[in-house]
Amino acid sequence: MALPKTLQPGLTPDELTFLAEEETIDIVPLFSMTRVRLLSGIYGPFQPPSACRVPLWLALSLKRKRKCRIVPPEWLSVERLTAILKDEKENGEGFERLPKRFIETSKVLLDVAPDDLTQPSILRSLLKDLREVRQAKIRIGLQSEGVMRGSYLQVTNLTPLELSELKPFLVKAMTMMQGLEPRQEEEEEEDGGQPLGVEDEYGDE
Repeated sequence: MALPKTLQPGLTPDELTFLAEEETIDIVPLFSMTRVRLLSGIYGPFQPPSACRVPLWLALSLKRKRKCRIVPPEWLSVERLTAILKDEKENGEGFERLPKRFIETSKVLLDVAPDDLTQPSILRSLLKDLREVRQAKIRIGLQSEGVMRGSYLQVTNLTPLELSELKPFLVKAMTMMQGLEPRQEEEEEEDGGQPLGVEDEYGDE
């Protein structure tokens, strides 16, 4: 049975991580096998030392069994994250464009395959700083004039996880702000007129 809308605030972090694990990533297998057919596609052949591309969930499963080495995505490096963090700090007008699932992907890779990453402790620190900079921008945005009027918030380039974290508060805040504004119908009634575009049901043709 489907839950009512009031009990559906959005996807949870675990659900978003599940979706992120459907993304593909490169691995170097430590075993030999022909192609394997899965619901999401056909992967392989697995022949070391050649890399092949598989879903992230499969890469994590093989890594836990010590059957592969995971090739980290290009953006998950100290040099690249340092540059992204610098650009994020300098961009005061918005958010830098990042991979859609960068938060979830980086977390599971750091948890399951830190030995396949270069300088994982520094990567954790850079990712933490990047998250904090973006969250600070969100807090500033929530105090902007547009949000205070209950109209809009700049969310371009926010990831699904960031939007999921923001949604419950933003929806509640905007609903409260809109409730403080007089309704258009009430204003028109006070003016003694009818709403625009509404004709008398029994008026002349």
